[in-house]
Amino acid sequence: MRVIALMLGLMAAAAGVAEAQAPTRTPGLALLGAPALPPDFTHYPWVNPDAPKGGEVTLSTIGTFDSFNPFIVRGQPAAAAARVFDSLLARNDNEAEAEYGRLAGAIEIPPDHLSVTFDIRPEARFSDGTPVTAEDVAWTFETLLAKGRPLYRQYYAGVADTVVDGPRRITFRFRSNASRELPMILGELPILPKHWWQGRDFEHPLTDPPVGSGPYRIGHFEFGRTITVERVPDWWAADLPTARGLYNFDRIRTEYFRDGTVAMEAFKAGQIDYRAEYAAKEWATGYDFPAVQKGWVRKEKIADQLPQGMQGWAMNTRRPLLADRRVREALALAFDFEWANANLFYGDYTRTESYFSNSDLASSGLPVGAELSLLERWRDKLPAEVFTEPYKLPVTDGSGNNREGLRRALALLRQAGWEVRDRMLVDAQGQKFRFEILLDEPSYERVALPYRQWLSRLGIEASVRTVDAAQYQHRMDSYDFDMAMVGIGQSDSPGNEQRGMWTCEAAQQEGGDNLMGVCDPVVDALVPLVVDAPDRAALLTATHALDRVLLWGWYVVPNWHLAAVRVAYWDRFGRPNVPVRPGVVFDSWWIDAARSAALEAARSAGN
Repeated sequence: MRVIALMLGLMAAAAGVAEAQAPTRTPGLALLGAPALPPDFTHYPWVNPDAPKGGEVTLSTIGTFDSFNPFIVRGQPAAAAARVFDSLLARNDNEAEAEYGRLAGAIEIPPDHLSVTFDIRPEARFSDGTPVTAEDVAWTFETLLAKGRPLYRQYYAGVADTVVDGPRRITFRFRSNASRELPMILGELPILPKHWWQGRDFEHPLTDPPVGSGPYRIGHFEFGRTITVERVPDWWAADLPTARGLYNFDRIRTEYFRDGTVAMEAFKAGQIDYRAEYAAKEWATGYDFPAVQKGWVRKEKIADQLPQGMQGWAMNTRRPLLADRRVREALALAFDFEWANANLFYGDYTRTESYFSNSDLASSGLPVGAELSLLERWRDKLPAEVFTEPYKLPVTDGSGNNREGLRRALALLRQAGWEVRDRMLVDAQGQKFRFEILLDEPSYERVALPYRQWLSRLGIEASVRTVDAAQYQHRMDSYDFDMAMVGIGQSDSPGNEQRGMWTCEAAQQEGGDNLMGVCDPVVDALVPLVVDAPDRAALLTATHALDRVLLWGWYVVPNWHLAAVRVAYWDRFGRPNVPVRPGVVFDSWWIDAARSAALEAARSAGN
């Protein structure tokens, strides 16, 4: 009896251990904690699940396109092509960091967190009717890793290998369990059809409309001019909780313009249905046309709840002229934001003083507590100001006479070996301080030209050059610029993307995101602490430290941000009445038949 009891006890203990070691199986993932929505949710709470389908909407963009492959450095991809592809998981726009099953119906994560397994839904199909398989997932991963943009190698650096466990089951095994977000990053993997790409050169711009598993497929197009995506009528995922109430337009046409003024005129004429407005001057003065006065066009400023990141004049530290931190600080001190905000932006903006602005991730004041302890490790490698001065940009009276800022800038330039001779700033060899400000939008010239004038007071010769979108992208991908206007977006929970933005390794990769060429051993040490932070407290500490070190590196001339989106649209749309974190998710809108008919009747009648 004792032997039997002992055996039964051992069996029960073994069963308990096995149960404790069983992987967690879930329909969704969250970066910290559990997803907010229950496993049986039927739709995102911020959509209208019964939104009507149908109609066509026309959008506009500036630039050109010559490819349908957005995953490689070569070519200028059509942004609309992204609607063709789908991923293993889909983000919920109303949660900071959470994803739910799309192509994958279930996710498994073992207790040691050294892998993630995705089970592909049996009903998942590409637009040509071919099933989506684990082989497609593995092939996509390996192809993007080998031939895709550098960011994929940075995103997936923690993956040791992939194992196809069955026709619809794939496991990604990790090098370590340090990265809390790697399963979610893999969930965002856009899955491509292996069979369709056979015989095609993935590294070459794609001119054939691709096959995907997303809600749309490419219809009519003319390279560089127009592209229409058409809703897949029998889309396999239409009734999934992550898709109900979304992707309501039958057709989305995007017209390409080389000039923003022409695009605006097309909107005024009713050729464009919806536009987001990024220029404060246009928002303040450009929407007083008859269609707005008659109520045919609606204009709204909608608050969002997103981190704003950093927009600024990026300085390419690969250029010897801009390699000295003191020089970069001087260029930043010469910019008079208060004048620009009052005279160019109608007081609409807030000065940006963090790479993680509008969030609790932004550093402030002096480092204290855990952040100070962390930074102490590298005190001898950091500027003294990191520990002694709160990072604060100068505030002027807005008159345009930034005498104090220019005085401080000139002192820094002299420390860096520059001096003024015959009203020109020159180095010890008599070489002039001259550089180019590269733009891809003529609208930025009204900001760049005053900045050029302020720099000229220091004896600096800055030229402003505006190029077309294709040339601009090529020059940015090859880091062939001195200074350029850039936007560096951030999420609520920074992760692997930080490797591509700031590390020495990323600075050398063509087509990467480290545009300024940041290469600092302290930054290289801080980035893994952000990526691998075990909890929110550790993430805040590491991100505050990274933000502070980047700010005192003076890699950009900080610009401004607006915690809202400005949109204008012809009054033919319906949209959900529940606020959403980004302010606007256009894929949740639909054509309101009654509004559309009333608008057309009013326009025909001219009243």
